Amino acid sequence: MSIFQSKLALVIDDDVKSIKVMQQLLEYVEVESIAIPDSYRLEELLQGVAVPDVIFLDLEMPRSNGYSVLEFLQGDSRFKEVPVVAYTTHISHLNDARDAGFHSFLGKPVDGDLFPENLAKILQGVPVWEVPS
Repeated sequence: MSIFQSKLALVIDDDVKSIKVMQQLLEYVEVESIAIPDSYRLEELLQGVAVPDVIFLDLEMPRSNGYSVLEFLQGDSRFKEVPVVAYTTHISHLNDARDAGFHSFLGKPVDGDLFPENLAKILQGVPVWEVPS
């Protein structure tokens, strides 16, 4: 049995291309995903959504950035224990993301070769702080 079997990921990002790339990476390892492209209406969009095993959260979005979304997620008992992974093109945010309480950090573009290993670590509770080389 694979560590990825029956896992669900939530992708919160305003960029359609980034969502597609992340969903392709997740599909490759057979992880089901749900995308939310509008963090501004997050509370409404999360109603009825199953609690995911991991959340990938872009840091820079219009109206509601990743830090405020993280704060919202940490305040909701359904998501309190779910690892939230910051993923952004702005790798200079790595320390800010760590200080804000993100579980892990993946810089864009996400390395497809390292993604399965990094995701396995994250799902096992091991933080990953990865920037593109």
